[in-house]
Amino acid sequence: MKGKLLIVGFGPGSEEHMTKRAREAIEESDIIIGYKTYVDLVADLISNKQVISTGMTEEVSRAQEAVKWAERGKTVAVISSGDAGVYGMAGLVYEVLIEKGWTRESDIEVEVIPGISAINSCAALLGAPIMHDACTISLSDHLTPWALIEKRIEAAAAADFVIALYNPKSGRRTRQIVEAQRILLRYRSPNTPVGLVKSAYRTRQHIVLTDLAHMLDYDIGMLTTVIIGNSSTFVYDGLMITPRGYQRKYTLSAAEQPLKPHERLRKEAEPWALDQKKSEPVREVAEAALQKLAIRHQDTTTFAPAIFEIAVSPGVANKNFTPKQMMVLADIVDEDGTMMYTPDHYLKLEVPTSDPDLIIARLKEAGLTVAPVGDVLTLKACDFCDGEKKDAIPYAEQLYEQLGGMALPKELKLGVNGCGMACYGAVREDIGVVYRKGAFDLFLGGKTVGRNAHPGQLVAEGIPPSEIVSVVTRIIQEYKERAHPNERFHKFFKRVKQVGGFVYQEAKQAAKIEVPACGE
Repeated sequence: MKGKLLIVGFGPGSEEHMTKRAREAIEESDIIIGYKTYVDLVADLISNKQVISTGMTEEVSRAQEAVKWAERGKTVAVISSGDAGVYGMAGLVYEVLIEKGWTRESDIEVEVIPGISAINSCAALLGAPIMHDACTISLSDHLTPWALIEKRIEAAAAADFVIALYNPKSGRRTRQIVEAQRILLRYRSPNTPVGLVKSAYRTRQHIVLTDLAHMLDYDIGMLTTVIIGNSSTFVYDGLMITPRGYQRKYTLSAAEQPLKPHERLRKEAEPWALDQKKSEPVREVAEAALQKLAIRHQDTTTFAPAIFEIAVSPGVANKNFTPKQMMVLADIVDEDGTMMYTPDHYLKLEVPTSDPDLIIARLKEAGLTVAPVGDVLTLKACDFCDGEKKDAIPYAEQLYEQLGGMALPKELKLGVNGCGMACYGAVREDIGVVYRKGAFDLFLGGKTVGRNAHPGQLVAEGIPPSEIVSVVTRIIQEYKERAHPNERFHKFFKRVKQVGGFVYQEAKQAAKIEVPACGE
């Protein structure tokens, strides 16, 4: 079957501002995938469809999940508020597809369905603030370096764009909007009109019309879009309006315009145009500035290099770093990076670099074991009593070679202990494997932290060593294929009730202890 991805922008959230095609796409889909808040906004259209919703910042996992279901022949609607191609899901879905080698001739069809973006919906509520050249800038520096965002604000301010600021402020990000105001005030009058629109066309819609000097006196959050006027924007009767053009070409109070339609495009009517002789000095200045900008962009030192994260250990069973290995690590991390010891028996390196392959080669050359970090499989083996209880080591190493670093819906920890004491805590991990009496015991669904922390369920005893790798591989592959994005293994096991042929059993309720009152 041919799968289909419908990347839907449903506008501000009100049904009357959603396009007919967006409603049809949601109705014809087998599966709806989206941020929880967005799913709630279109709940009336979803009916009994399968819904996969995740929290904020989990856009990549949503895109991966959508592609996975489309590969199985399903029609999947990936929903975004506003327009899916403006800070939405369209680009991410394409990136995931491209990573898999997708082309337009592949078995997955993709349709991007446009919606009303926040700049348009908020502008309509304010009046007509974006009648002339405008731009959008996100103030979120989670994915874009702040130094680059600053340059964009400064460039837009200097060029007299009407500016729409997306993601202006959150609970943790409070300085960005303050810095944006500071930059803008260097180029624009404090009296420049500013519109603050929160939750446009939703039940909690709130609109404030203020100016650049006083915009921070009002509540601004993640649901607010900030629209800042240009030098010609004005306020009239509670409306924010930007003229359509510089008023050399038309006179609004005259019934007959001074320039006839055929005269308005003549050079003498456009003294500001780039190809006018009078503009040559301006053009020279502009070209010189562009040249300098190009040089700065070529100089990679003006932008922070990417941070490369990697897990490093002496080996699966070996827990001893050599002095030489520590010197290599110190040289790689240097003063700009960080090196952190983790409870999972590896060092996590964070190194600014543009050449991660070189770092990996140096680490392997030093005899170190390397693995990715994040939502991957992490193998936590004991030291097998410093190598004395060595019977289970080959199986731990085989599990690591076959599964270590595998990308999964959520980080999964596989614990391997070499004797029944299980002193390295394998029974508390997502999957625990304990070597005992020449065979393996298997534990599933442990949880190491939280007030409801618990060991895994003992689902099998005496698994022959020749079968343990295939048994664990089957369980992890099933989790990878069937788990929801960001769903931890113990929750997955509880939801599906059976994985790898092993049945989930409800844990017994903890005993309630009644403490008698004093004197009873």
